[in-house]
Amino acid sequence: MTGKMHVVMLPWSAFGHMIPFFHLAIAIAKAGIRVSLVSTPRNIQRLPKPPPNLSSLIKFVELPFPVMENGSILPEGAEATVDMPFEKIQYLKAAFDLLQHPFKQYVADSSPDWIIIDFFPHWVSSIAREHGVPLVYFSVFSASALAFLGPAYSLVGDGLRRLRPSPESMTSPPEWISFLSSVAFKSYEAKAAYSGFFTNNASGTTDAARYVEVINSCQAVAVRSCVEYEGEYLNLLRNLMGKPVIPVGLLPPEKPEGREIQITDGSWGENFKWLNEQKPKSVVFVGFGSECKLTKDQVHEIAYGLELSELPFLWALRKPDWAIEDADALPSGFSDGTPGRGMVCMGWAPQMEILAHPSIGGSLFHSGWGSVIETLQFGHCLVVLPIIIDQGLNARLLVEKGLAVEVERREDGSFSREDIAKSLRLAMVSEEGEKLRIHAREATAIFGNPKLHQDHYIGGLVEYLKTGFAKQK
Repeated sequence: MTGKMHVVMLPWSAFGHMIPFFHLAIAIAKAGIRVSLVSTPRNIQRLPKPPPNLSSLIKFVELPFPVMENGSILPEGAEATVDMPFEKIQYLKAAFDLLQHPFKQYVADSSPDWIIIDFFPHWVSSIAREHGVPLVYFSVFSASALAFLGPAYSLVGDGLRRLRPSPESMTSPPEWISFLSSVAFKSYEAKAAYSGFFTNNASGTTDAARYVEVINSCQAVAVRSCVEYEGEYLNLLRNLMGKPVIPVGLLPPEKPEGREIQITDGSWGENFKWLNEQKPKSVVFVGFGSECKLTKDQVHEIAYGLELSELPFLWALRKPDWAIEDADALPSGFSDGTPGRGMVCMGWAPQMEILAHPSIGGSLFHSGWGSVIETLQFGHCLVVLPIIIDQGLNARLLVEKGLAVEVERREDGSFSREDIAKSLRLAMVSEEGEKLRIHAREATAIFGNPKLHQDHYIGGLVEYLKTGFAKQK
């Protein structure tokens, strides 16, 4: 039966969404389910290739953006959030909504058994109803972030006016979280989150309205989470959603054991050679990915903070939009202050291979959920500097659980080089941080256990897809 089952997936056009959907596709294909992952051509070209043994079960379906009536308002070749500045993403939302008709045709032609969608394409709910296909919402966000967001009624209409009247209402745990929790936004984060979620944009539909439509129309909510990490929040989510909430595990990417040996060419060969010369667990990996657009002040304070910390570091830095050349991204003379102690690598970085290296002991990063999972599967201590969206909520829970140090910030969200250096030394070398380092090593039992996530959690999702019945974990 499972060999004939066909699941169609549609993620939002951001790699922080497409990659977890890709990992979920692999996980359920391992159980014998056919998966069609739908996105635009250039996004699909940039996704990893499925393992050869699953290639017959995983199909990429390319749906190009239709031409907009007034011509494209996106930068040429832009099909994902990473391809444009933050203020242009609202136009990507408008373009993405034009996939409604080709996607409807694809569903009509392929007659899937299930559709698994992101929060963004709310219009899939009417397509699913019309064709009698049940819908699952897959959240790439943590259970704690979803629980903080709350029930659908609190996000629109009277509920919004009563429970979320302003950004300030997002700076403390909401009334429906009855247990002790520090999961909430700082005031400077809340302003951006509130505006981004509840304010109208070029697509004509708020993110909150999209999310509410998807939650109300889906049969179940699948969450990239596990009971072992945030069981209380998963239990709460079941009450808030009023429908099955299925933890699918953390979908940890496959560890690159043995793969780092292959990285011998060019600059990365040199970087790994340098890593090989460092002491075990001594190096800080610094990486803020491609979605977090750091300002010049932020990049410079991080740079000076690394210098002040006196710790060895490997920094994967993408050239910011404000820098003309790669060298312009760093403060003048920075490399003179860290000779031999640190490496700054511009552009793409083999993050999993870096994290797997025995010299890496900690990570300074944005606390995006995917990166949290990648880093903790290796037992590295975390220094978190949240920048956008749910990252602040993830950071609060990590600190609460003794797994991270959060860089101190001012009321306006700014931070200094001293704040960076202090946090790094606390996490990596101070006596005070020993408990944190122990907790991080212990976390590998959860975050680095593929059998738990594949057999137990994915097994539960597969059972639900086959029977329509979700076991309580």
